[in-house]
Order: sequence, then C-alpha cells, then structure tokens
Amino acid sequence: MKYRRLGDTGMKVSAVSLGGWINYGEGKVAQDAARRVVELAYENGINFFDIADIYGKGEAEKQMGEVLKQYPRHTLVISSKVFWPMSDDVNDRGLSRKHIMESIDKSLQRIGTDYIDIYFCHRSDPETPVLETARAMHDLIQQGKVLYWGTSEWPSSRIVEAFEICPRYNLYPPEVEQPQYSMLYRERVEQEILPVTESRGIGLVTWSPLAMGMLTGKYDDGVPEDSRFARETWARDRFINEKNAAKVRRLAPLARELGSTRGQLALAWILRHSSISSVIVGATRPEQIEENVKATDVHITPDVLEAIETILDDDTYDEAPAD
Repeated sequence: MKYRRLGDTGMKVSAVSLGGWINYGEGKVAQDAARRVVELAYENGINFFDIADIYGKGEAEKQMGEVLKQYPRHTLVISSKVFWPMSDDVNDRGLSRKHIMESIDKSLQRIGTDYIDIYFCHRSDPETPVLETARAMHDLIQQGKVLYWGTSEWPSSRIVEAFEICPRYNLYPPEVEQPQYSMLYRERVEQEILPVTESRGIGLVTWSPLAMGMLTGKYDDGVPEDSRFARETWARDRFINEKNAAKVRRLAPLARELGSTRGQLALAWILRHSSISSVIVGATRPEQIEENVKATDVHITPDVLEAIETILDDDTYDEAPAD
C-alpha cells in the first residue's frame, strides 16, 4: 500500500480506502462478511475508513467501529460525516452549531472512539452561515474530538468561502473535500473543484471511483437483479447507457496489456492526480479488497493516459465484446 498526505496536512492516508456507504449498517452485507472485509483491508495496509452518521442511521458507524476497535487507534484514520436528517426533529439536521455539537458525541459513541480524524460536512447547508459551521468545527478540534475537518460535495464557491473566512477569525480551515469522481463522472471535479482545491492545498478523497461498479465490467451484459444498480435507481440512471458500456468494453484490452483489471485501471487513473489523497472504495467481498489495493501498482504512463482519454472522449457505440 502507498500512502499520501491529506492535502497540506502532515497526516497520511492510504491511497485506497474503505467506505461504509451502502455496504454496511443496513443488513446488505452479512455481519461476518463485513467483518472480514474490514479486517482484510487493514491487513493489506488500508488505514483510512470512511463512514457517516446517515449510513444506516448510525448502524454503519456501529458495525465498522466494532471491528476497528481491535486495532491500535493510532494506526487508523477514521472519518465520519454530519448533515443529513437523523430524525424528524427540526434541529436534527444541517450544519448548525447545535446539530454539529450534538452529532459528534453520538458518532463517537457509536464508533467507540474518543476522536474522529476527519469530520466531513456531508453537504453544504444553505440555511446556516459558513462562519457558524467553521466555528463549530474549530471548537471540536480544540476540544480534541476532531483532528481535521472537511467538506463533501460542496460547491466550489462555498469551499472557497470557508477556506478564506477561517483565517480572518483565526479558525482551523477545511483540509479536505470529498467529491464523486470517476472516468464516467469527471467534469465537475476537473472543471470546478480541482482548480480551487489544488491552489489552496486542500486534499481530495473521492467516492464512487468505479462508478458504482460500472467500470469493473460487471455490467457488460446488462444489470443483474441482485446488483447495486438494481437497488440504486439514481446510479443506474446516471451510469447505465450504451455510450458508457461501450467505453468500458474498450478499456478491457488496455487493462489486459497493463496486467490489470478494468477496476484497477480506473482507480489508478484517479490516483494519477497528486492532489488526490485517496480513492474510497466499497466492498462486499474480501476478494474485492484484494483486487482494489493492487491498483496502487498500476502505472499510468503518458501513452496509456492518452489511450484512455481517446476511449473516454469517443461517444460512438461499440458492440464488440470486452473479451
């Protein structure tokens, strides 16, 4: 495993990390299988584990925390998030000081830890001033409950606002943004996010790097009934179309030439960016962890990158099979 600095901070995270979205806390992965996935991730050098209070309404934090507690705390980088409604109460949501201060204690209790390494604001809150949110995060850092804070899926303008307002009030600034980014969902990050984060030393940890599994080739022949796309209609609508399927099929020969799978190639393509600290993968089976961690050994040369970009830029259909 290779490790990268989280933006301009001194903390290092594994280039491939494990996320708890969808796969943990809602009974979608059996308890024993979920435990083995986390354990194998740790054994393969993954030190960064990303969860959120909203995943399973707290159950993902409990489930992953139960497994992680067997390891020395200093060897782990644990992140969680705050924003989405956790109940019907009017204040049990958003990025107000009240919700942040109450949510952190609940997350710490569920995970079973004294502090969270990275606390993400899970979305931008139009009803709460950025200064109020930044002050709350600053106070959590001073209290030792959080080490770094960051944003997730924030508009670039709000990221800039938060970053620039903090020095004026002597507050800890956000150190990381967590956006969706993949070969099939790239324009927002490349055109809006990277231009503002790179110049400010804000790291990126990206989610859905495999486009919900589309880039692995598992959907070359359609959508199986028990697949993630069958459950997550928003993802199916975003990624499932003939143009994307054709591109994924065309990536297969290139991946074979590199001695990699298409999934490993897709992860390596993201990690070519030095400003991206980690790619967050999901896994329901141990073998998925073993495959994903090998992506750090795939080298994207300029010629390979050019070949990939040619494929991604081509919107014509290709009915030829991948293999």
